[in-house]
Amino acid sequence: MNKKKAIVIGATGMVGTQLIQLLLQSKAYTEVVSLVRRPGGVIHPKLTERVVNFDEPDTWSEFVTGDVLFSTMGTTIAKAKTKEEQYKVDFTYQFNVANSAARNGVRSYVLISSAGANARSKNFYINMKGQLDEAIQALPFEYISVLRPGQLAGDRNEKRLGERIGLSVMGGLNKIGLFGKYKPIQASKLARAMVHAAELRKSTTYTLDEVHKLAK
Repeated sequence: MNKKKAIVIGATGMVGTQLIQLLLQSKAYTEVVSLVRRPGGVIHPKLTERVVNFDEPDTWSEFVTGDVLFSTMGTTIAKAKTKEEQYKVDFTYQFNVANSAARNGVRSYVLISSAGANARSKNFYINMKGQLDEAIQALPFEYISVLRPGQLAGDRNEKRLGERIGLSVMGGLNKIGLFGKYKPIQASKLARAMVHAAELRKSTTYTLDEVHKLAK
């Protein structure tokens, strides 16, 4: 088996922390490079963590080299405060890193998108995710895996009361057969699905049900 180098953005988030641990445990990867806005606190011989300013691509684009780019970056409107700031994190930063990776010869890209992502939607969040999906598809990666999960469940560093309430409500609706395509997924399960998607080495978009299967 060829040993690979992974690049990760969003490594300090709920999915990213799970993904980093899986990659460090995997025998398939000999090196993991994490681009972060703040230190993640993980120390491992295989991990190189680079604290960067994503507003200045010229200062970090040279580090986006390897075999697979995993993108788990994202924020909420509550944390970002404005739609402009959320768009910068969820679209601009992710696209700029992906664009640098493609230019640097990275062959495979695995992206967390969102259930219902649609660049023609009137919903800001769904529209933004759809825009990113389409923009990524135009980049010259050999393999592009787009995962479209529903709401994420798991432990976060920061507590989000609204999110906990949303998960509870959505869980109840799912039990009676409503909003199935938006049913929550555990962050650890989504991280496993990302690793498996990279192993499959094909270009496709995975729906929520397919993401659950991919994680097994």
